Amino acid sequence: MEVKASLKNLRMSPRKVRLVTGLIKGMDVVEARTQLRFLNKKASGPIAKLLDSAIANAKNNFNIGENIGEEEKRNLYIASILVNQGNILKRWMPRAFGRTAPIMKRTSHIVLVLREKIPGARRPASKSASKKDRENELARSAAGAPVKKETEDGFLGPEKLLPVKEKKEKRTYDSSSISKKRFFSRQTFGNIKKTFRRKSV
Repeated sequence: MEVKASLKNLRMSPRKVRLVTGLIKGMDVVEARTQLRFLNKKASGPIAKLLDSAIANAKNNFNIGENIGEEEKRNLYIASILVNQGNILKRWMPRAFGRTAPIMKRTSHIVLVLREKIPGARRPASKSASKKDRENELARSAAGAPVKKETEDGFLGPEKLLPVKEKKEKRTYDSSSISKKRFFSRQTFGNIKKTFRRKSV
């Protein structure tokens, strides 16, 4: 499972933001939060908010649980955090003798990706399953597709393939020997041997 969160047009240079992102890459969510809280850098505030947004995405989009606990947070870690350069706002500073000096106001785009250390750990099955979903599962099981079954704890169990009955092809001829000979004689044009001549005589 991958959870993504992005922050665009942060009014800070990518070089300064990368000083913070390099520290928290590879940490789990709880450790990264603690590190950002006590870090004396300006970029730590926006990155902490981005991390909270990624945790909220994991909770809402991937059904990790309504009340996400410490164990679930420990299971999530920062797989990658990319800092790319955004648009540059160009301004000018007046200097002596009628000259001007450029001012480059740089911006950053940050993409944060969270992953699970143990995939699918402590993820509950959806309680409210509609009738249509159940009908679809029955249809899939009849077709031999993998079906997820709930265990006693309410979690998703391993997928199992149900056996599919093979359909036998119908004969195009009757079971009698006479009709069988007639059928195959039609197919082979009266048992005439076919020969292929490479050169015409």
